[in-house]
Amino acid sequence: MTKEKCKPLTNYTYPNLVWRNDRIPIAQKFDDPYYSLDNGLEEVCHVFLNGNKLPQRLKDKFVIAELGFGTGLNFLSTLWQWRLKKKKGKFFYTSFEAFPMRPEDMVKAQNEFAELSNIQREFSSVWSKLLEKGELHGKDYNLQLILGDARHTIKNVKIKADCWFLDGFSPSKNPELWEKELLENVYRCTAENGTLSTYSAAGIVRKNLNSVGFEVQRIKGFGRKRHMTTAIKKS
Repeated sequence: MTKEKCKPLTNYTYPNLVWRNDRIPIAQKFDDPYYSLDNGLEEVCHVFLNGNKLPQRLKDKFVIAELGFGTGLNFLSTLWQWRLKKKKGKFFYTSFEAFPMRPEDMVKAQNEFAELSNIQREFSSVWSKLLEKGELHGKDYNLQLILGDARHTIKNVKIKADCWFLDGFSPSKNPELWEKELLENVYRCTAENGTLSTYSAAGIVRKNLNSVGFEVQRIKGFGRKRHMTTAIKKS
């Protein structure tokens, strides 16, 4: 959880989207889909939930941080797993996003996943509140959304995340979210023995993660991606 609040911006810019088969949002700026063309929910489970071993690790006051809120799919999937496992207490989730989606586009994207339908309906009317207030609180979660360029906003945040979801667009199209200086702050904001995962196995990503102090591993990727990356901050 943050020790000092970062106020959300009020002059954020919505991304321009195109929809593949009227189902999958693609950001025109980065020419990249927000989630896998094969199955976005299965990708989230493989890359972020299982990549960080969350089914075994989730517990009261567990802290998750994320680069790239996007459609909100990672957050909803985490909450879905939390409730499936009947965890007690609540988890804390902080996400950084430069170009938040319109609430109606988030809902449209989330409608793709029937497994999340109950949770999706719970949140469909409050995404605009998240953009206005920068936070949402429930009986089993605290969600904070920090809007703006993460390279700058992360400097004002003091958290110790138990795990990170690095979910920016492809490093070749969105290099800003994979720069060494930003990853140094990710390392600073990671608890001892904290982990991270990302769908990317790009050499520059693994190199930068390693250079800031993480122990990096390349493992099997999801679907058509041969590999992905996980890392840990050893004490």
